[in-house]
Amino acid sequence: MQENLNYKLKQVGIIKTPYQDDAPYQPIDVDDGEFCIVVNDQYVDGLNDLAKFRYIYVMYYAHRITREAEMIVSPPWAEGKRVGVFSSRSPLRPNPIGLSVVRVKSIVENRIYTSGLDVFDGTPLLDIKPYIKDLDSKTDANYGWVEEMDDMEHLILHIKGIPHNY
Repeated sequence: MQENLNYKLKQVGIIKTPYQDDAPYQPIDVDDGEFCIVVNDQYVDGLNDLAKFRYIYVMYYAHRITREAEMIVSPPWAEGKRVGVFSSRSPLRPNPIGLSVVRVKSIVENRIYTSGLDVFDGTPLLDIKPYIKDLDSKTDANYGWVEEMDDMEHLILHIKGIPHNY
């Protein structure tokens, strides 16, 4: 029997980006503008030694999602392919929780300056975790259903957020 539980998450900070009305689908490492994670004062001690890591996972609440979750989605770069939401990175999820991997540029007090983030300015921060070499890099990972697409090489550019000519 499935229990219907309610969970509460704490907002641990806010994400500052130059994006007001349009954001990329994935983080772009060399994106223009300032990207900063501002951690709430009561959690600042949690940043101890984080600057020793080159990359971090940033978990956030996609607070600007207004559409209902969809179980079948069509990624905008996938030429009409329809897949299950759990085999996509669509934001139209039962729980609109986002995850990005970004490079740490510097940490000053409660501010983490990062490479490009794919979120709107003012996005609530849920958590930060270090990206650890070998633990978080799986050499046998694949592209799943994208490998079945006719224009796989072109689609991978979209997945990686690499600017290119269409």
